[in-house]
Amino acid sequence: MLQQKTNLKPGHRIAIQLPNVLQFPIVLYGALKAGLIVVNTNPLYTANEMLHQFCDSGVKAIVILENFCDKLEEVLDRTEIESIFVTKIGDFQSAFQSRLMNFGIKYIKKLVPIYCLPKSHSLTGLSKFDSAYLKPEHPASGDDVCVILYTGGTTGVSKGAMISHRNLIANMMQLRSRCIKVIGDKVENIAAPLPLYHSYAFLLHCLAMPYAGNHNILITNPRDLDGLIKLFSSVTINGFVGINTLYLAMLRHKDFSKINFETLKFCGAGGMAMTSSVMEEWEKVTGCEIYEGYGLTECSPVVSVNIPGQVKLGTVGPLVPETELKAMADSGDEVPQGETGEAWIRGPQVMLGYWNRPEETAETITEDGWFKSGDYVSVDSDGYIRIVDRKKDMILVSGFNVFPNEIEDWVNGHPGVLESAAIGIPNERSGEAVKLFVIRQDQSLTTEELVRHCKKGLTAYKLPRDIIFVEDLPKSNIGKILRRELRD
Repeated sequence: MLQQKTNLKPGHRIAIQLPNVLQFPIVLYGALKAGLIVVNTNPLYTANEMLHQFCDSGVKAIVILENFCDKLEEVLDRTEIESIFVTKIGDFQSAFQSRLMNFGIKYIKKLVPIYCLPKSHSLTGLSKFDSAYLKPEHPASGDDVCVILYTGGTTGVSKGAMISHRNLIANMMQLRSRCIKVIGDKVENIAAPLPLYHSYAFLLHCLAMPYAGNHNILITNPRDLDGLIKLFSSVTINGFVGINTLYLAMLRHKDFSKINFETLKFCGAGGMAMTSSVMEEWEKVTGCEIYEGYGLTECSPVVSVNIPGQVKLGTVGPLVPETELKAMADSGDEVPQGETGEAWIRGPQVMLGYWNRPEETAETITEDGWFKSGDYVSVDSDGYIRIVDRKKDMILVSGFNVFPNEIEDWVNGHPGVLESAAIGIPNERSGEAVKLFVIRQDQSLTTEELVRHCKKGLTAYKLPRDIIFVEDLPKSNIGKILRRELRD
């Protein structure tokens, strides 16, 4: 269909702007087989964010859920998009379920805005197009770009990481080397709450688990905790991957303790640092430890994962096979073992570079292939990596480095605290000081009591100088706390 009903040629970019629905992997595999480059697009983007990504990557086509078409209409005339394929939430389900879901979304929940895209096509209609596959005249090679994955844009505008076919296959097998210790082939049910446009979920659920022949259960709205708990209660779940905020929210759900976790074999975590208290409580309640890992979009994304049965709490495990890491001082020298430095990473999963940004690529990847991550880490004698913090989030107090993760981990250990986030704010005397935002689990918790708790585990220059109790914290669409918004 993509070959014969459009003007798309191998190497052209196609955007997929879908939540976790069956259409996502169907379109992905079809696009790659046609020789196209896939651009994963966050379905919750604003019109302005969509415009930046579409123009930056030069997409020629898009597959989009009808719920977001009004935003596409707003920016379409400023893009190079020629082909638009619209799908509904219930498409590719059984006839009865499809009608029921689509009617409910549009007319009961009223989640489909009015839009006008006269040149668009129905994805379901085109998927029935019967034609022979035409092998591209110049098929893609392993080192050609396969997908463009956009970074979070924490510093300036987001950038597109060019991930090759070889990058993805290598990283799939690297991740599989850890998963296979606890996840069998062709027998497991793996819940997929993290959005498929996110690099970790994309690799795990669109590549690694299908390769293993396992069953992914796509969760369209992970914020519907009642629905997520109901799924765990009604379906056999053998594997689950989330982030700290999702694990915490599930633990606090009133019905979580009623679930039978006997079949749960694998719980993974990435995307943001796990707090020790959440990991310990999860294992106590479920009997399944969380295998925390570390990755970056630019590394396809997996760099390290804890080894089942050999988990070191507070670490992201040792490197996956065929990967190198060295901790570097700002001077450019490698720091001694156990000391903190910026992680430089080298391996077959490191991206080709940033799309149309050769200068930024040269600044980030050295001539001999080392990727400068911007993350501060330390590595112990067993090769286990501890993420100290993001370089850009580090707080400098009177010349001392203060890492928000350390503060938050200690604060979150207080029984009256649900979540917290630490940032640096300007201070005339010390350059910067720590400001702490806290969501209370116990509404009677006072600032004074929290300060006393901090003094028990944090040295003086790390103590928060300002504590603000809040009802919520700004988070990305995968639940990662956005410190930059707190700073703003």
